[in-house]
Amino acid sequence: MKGLWLESRELSYRDDIVEAPLLPGEARVRVRLAGICGTDLELLRGYYPYRGVPGHELVGEVVELAADVEDRALVGARVVCEINAACGECVTCRALRPTHCERRSVLGIVGRDGAFAETLCMPARNLHRVPDAISDEQAVFCEPLAAALEIQQQLHVRPSDRVAIVGAGRFGQLIAETLSLTGCDLTVLARRESAREALLARGIAAVDSLPPARADMVVDVTGSTAGFDVARAALRPRGTLLLKTTCAGRSEVDMAALVVDEITVVGSRCGPFEPALRLLARGVVDPRRLIAERLPLSSGVQAFARAAEPGALKVLLDPAL
Repeated sequence: MKGLWLESRELSYRDDIVEAPLLPGEARVRVRLAGICGTDLELLRGYYPYRGVPGHELVGEVVELAADVEDRALVGARVVCEINAACGECVTCRALRPTHCERRSVLGIVGRDGAFAETLCMPARNLHRVPDAISDEQAVFCEPLAAALEIQQQLHVRPSDRVAIVGAGRFGQLIAETLSLTGCDLTVLARRESAREALLARGIAAVDSLPPARADMVVDVTGSTAGFDVARAALRPRGTLLLKTTCAGRSEVDMAALVVDEITVVGSRCGPFEPALRLLARGVVDPRRLIAERLPLSSGVQAFARAAEPGALKVLLDPAL
């Protein structure tokens, strides 16, 4: 099949990728749309030694099911899918923490070919049907929208809380929309005029600098040492610093300052799909404004370069083009 192949930090377009075998409990999904995100770009920079088809943000259609999948009506359904394929048997899975399964594979990231190809395979239990009211262009954002909602799964964000977001790119703006629903005192650090205008149009405060030691919680969406330092400086003592991106390389952290100020540091990644689908179906969040381009798989290398440009919004890959 056709798709993008990542190996030794080199991305290429190929038309000879072998389709993955359909294992027990799995569904084969034909990809309708897939989005390039920051994690995909970090894989290209060496975040994790991955070899295979990258990509994990998608909407697709089920075309085949393993014989043991009970829900045969899944064939033909439009779906989005949770990206962690858990074993269901290890200590972590039995403790109901499947996204941290000791033997998990992760779509397009760890041990499993991803969405930047014509088809992919995932456990059927990972799939969620997409309501008719949601377009493909909306549904392709379900995974990052769920990841944004994970913040509120992990932390109680009160209406009285002063919350800041550092990073106003495609993911940062999505996080801002979900956090604004809590009624908190929300401010986004947005250095680009286009990002500030987009946020202000939605009633979200956007600034080019943050006051020091004021915020109760700061969400760092930059994945950089500089962004971490800015986020840390904006946080009051006994505040919470939430890290929402992955990045290649290591960062230096002033551990003593974290101890003295009694800072809580929280890592955050995958989140709940059903609430994300409800927000999309009701039109509470409409991420289509974040789409910059829709390109064919054959232009995938150029699409990655476009997505990596400073200030770039979401670039989508369409296998049908």
